[in-house]
Amino acid sequence: MAQAESHYCLPTPVFDSETPHLLIVISPYYKDIADNLLDGAKAAISATGATYDVAEVPGALEVPIAIRLASNSNKYQGYVALGCIIRGETTHYDTVCNDSSRGLSLLGLEGLCIGNGILTVENRTQAEVRADYTGQNKGGGAAIAALHLIALNNRFNKPTKGIGFKPASENIIIASETDGNKTA
Repeated sequence: MAQAESHYCLPTPVFDSETPHLLIVISPYYKDIADNLLDGAKAAISATGATYDVAEVPGALEVPIAIRLASNSNKYQGYVALGCIIRGETTHYDTVCNDSSRGLSLLGLEGLCIGNGILTVENRTQAEVRADYTGQNKGGGAAIAALHLIALNNRFNKPTKGIGFKPASENIIIASETDGNKTA
């Protein structure tokens, strides 16, 4: 079982200036599992000093849509996608897993910072183990992933001091007794 397997985790990012504000979008289809995922995500975000809002949607397919709609507001620096898809007797499982994952990936490629915490499991026991915020804490992991992407985005898109020509709007007018007005 994956519960006993260890893996390396990057240190949690630290934000020196503006603390990020995230949106957690969750599908509470399996309410107890969703609540554990949400508890883990909230704790991970709060531990960094960041803030969050929570939005609920009916199912995993609606999670990427809600994130896309929220991104239009420019209110959030990152997003945490949470939910659980448990294999059933039909191929609907494959459709929901693939389409929700693809939707999140496409949004990420558009530049949104998203941590994917939508569990895709064979049975309820696997979901419970992964959602447990005192155990595997996949909700917290998704929040940390979003925070890492926000930190990378901040690093790669830092405002520069500028080189070359200044826009005309930044020119300073200096008054001189002999020449009249000059620009510097």
